[in-house]
Amino acid sequence: MKAVRIHQHGGPEVLKLEDVPDPICSSQDVLVQLKATSINYLDIWVRQGIPGWKVSLPMTPGCDGAGLVVGKGETVKDLQTGDKVLIIPNVSCGNCAFCSNGDDNLCPEYGIVGETCNGCDAEMISLPRRNVIPMPKGLTYEEAAAIPLVFMTAWHMLVTKAQVKPEQFVLVLAGGSGVGSSAIQIAKLHGAKVIATAGSEEKMEKAKALGADFVINHRKESISEKVREFTEKHGADIVVEHVGKATWDESLKSLAKCGKIVTCGATTGSEVTIDLKHLFYKHQQIIGSTMATRGELFEILNFVRQKKLKAVIDKEFFIKDVAEAHRYVDSGKQFGKVILTI
Repeated sequence: MKAVRIHQHGGPEVLKLEDVPDPICSSQDVLVQLKATSINYLDIWVRQGIPGWKVSLPMTPGCDGAGLVVGKGETVKDLQTGDKVLIIPNVSCGNCAFCSNGDDNLCPEYGIVGETCNGCDAEMISLPRRNVIPMPKGLTYEEAAAIPLVFMTAWHMLVTKAQVKPEQFVLVLAGGSGVGSSAIQIAKLHGAKVIATAGSEEKMEKAKALGADFVINHRKESISEKVREFTEKHGADIVVEHVGKATWDESLKSLAKCGKIVTCGATTGSEVTIDLKHLFYKHQQIIGSTMATRGELFEILNFVRQKKLKAVIDKEFFIKDVAEAHRYVDSGKQFGKVILTI
């Protein structure tokens, strides 16, 4: 089969579409012929390499995927050949106390498809049954592949960690990103007032169309000043932070008393500073968050079926053009997800 392979870290040019052996389907596995996958920022990190973070190379990236069942192990009884399915990105042992309690994203062996094992940028993938679920009816393969990782991340941040409530002000950094466009929808689903940042007028309009009540051009305006203006000096009750160093100070300045910053990433750098006096005096919280549980994805998909949450797709590329697709993501031009069709 054909698969995208990374043999060394670097720019988009290190992505190679190669012939590799077909995956082996063990007794508890499901073999999926993939039809679409999406690019997440995790794929960029896997490709580039991060100091102190080891990825076993060569690696096939791709956290999200959707396709057809074309084979299965003898213990798999509830899926049939030809079923349309969606990949759950979570990799965990399935046996520890955390997994048994439904908190698989806390598993000591936790990983993500396309990071700790070969991913979905390929014609086929073989994964344990728990990583493969029926695809919601009414979705295209492309829409299905755009949902899991970003919606799971944003849901866990806002609903599980920050416990978003109606009428709260939620500041979403980089509203045009995959996590950002998901967070806008999830916050509005829970009755919050959303302030989204974006880097262009076009993206600001798209954020409004998606549900944002207020928008800020983070290239031209002070985020914290605009937040104070929009909230009549109250500040943001929740800040969805995944940018890191470039926005950290503004995120802190934007935070209301008893406010919560929830962070899941640091695309511009992970080393930041904080004045602890402001943190404890204002009863504020900084909360770390990584992905979500498998169970939370089922909650998300229920709202997708009800058309209360939707995939946001910016552009589609053929898998042979994966390097061009990564360059497009690197440029920051997209609003929502970039898809690879297979």
